[in-house]
Amino acid sequence: MTLKELENQILALPATEKAAIIQRLTQSIEIGAKGITKTPGVCGGEACIAGTRIAVWLLVEARRLGISEALLLQDYPHISAGDLVNAWAYADAYPEEIEAVIHANEVA
Repeated sequence: MTLKELENQILALPATEKAAIIQRLTQSIEIGAKGITKTPGVCGGEACIAGTRIAVWLLVEARRLGISEALLLQDYPHISAGDLVNAWAYADAYPEEIEAVIHANEVA
């Protein structure tokens, strides 16, 4: 199989399967990537960088406000670029969930 054939097959997948592929590839390349977890009682059970209390929705909202990935990594030195890739992939795979949590956390 050629790289172009593989690319075409991956692009034809649903978003959730693309996100799973991105996460697996990221973990194989970026040893420090922790993945995304949901733990009852931690950050309201919302999706977070594994082993942290850094919620995916918070990172997404920060990016929307113009905060660069470099600044996020500076502000959160215990996460890696691979963790951000996982967060973006999760947000892309579950946009309704992320939007609902952002909306629920907006200041009234």
